[in-house]
Amino acid sequence: MVGLSYAAVPLYDLFCRVTGFAGTTQQAEAGSEMLGETTMKVEFDSTLARGMPWTFRPVQRSMTVRTGETGLAFYRATNPTDRTITGTASFNVAPLKAGQYFVKIECFCFTEQTLAPGESADMPVQFYVDPAIEQDPNADEVRTITLSYTFFEAKPAKGEPDSRVSAAGGDGAARRE
Repeated sequence: MVGLSYAAVPLYDLFCRVTGFAGTTQQAEAGSEMLGETTMKVEFDSTLARGMPWTFRPVQRSMTVRTGETGLAFYRATNPTDRTITGTASFNVAPLKAGQYFVKIECFCFTEQTLAPGESADMPVQFYVDPAIEQDPNADEVRTITLSYTFFEAKPAKGEPDSRVSAAGGDGAARRE
């Protein structure tokens, strides 16, 4: 029983990533090689976890993309406090059945983000909607997909100070001001 309980979390995570269950998105190294015929409106939503002092919002509220077309959107975060804060973002896609077709190429949510006091950053998410959604009869009515993020303050590992600096660059790199 102990072994099963330890295996449950990674197995559930794997199940969600493979099936898109509960709005879990997919990841890819590059954009789609195919363009579909359908256009999708992608809406962007943001929230902050209780106690997270940043401001956080999408730079644009929505965009329309053709299935298979790569989209690039930005979210802006600002740390209005007098201390360095590291945050981590969780995400979800609605409707849940669209999660398996929403593919992220690059996302600020792949890594922790650190903002110095008063610092702002525009954080990218590069994505596409898999054209396979056009063949799924359960997704016939899906024409709008909402990508939601919630930022949480990351807790430092034992022995690490609050002002730690996360690696910047590569996937999830932010433009800082």
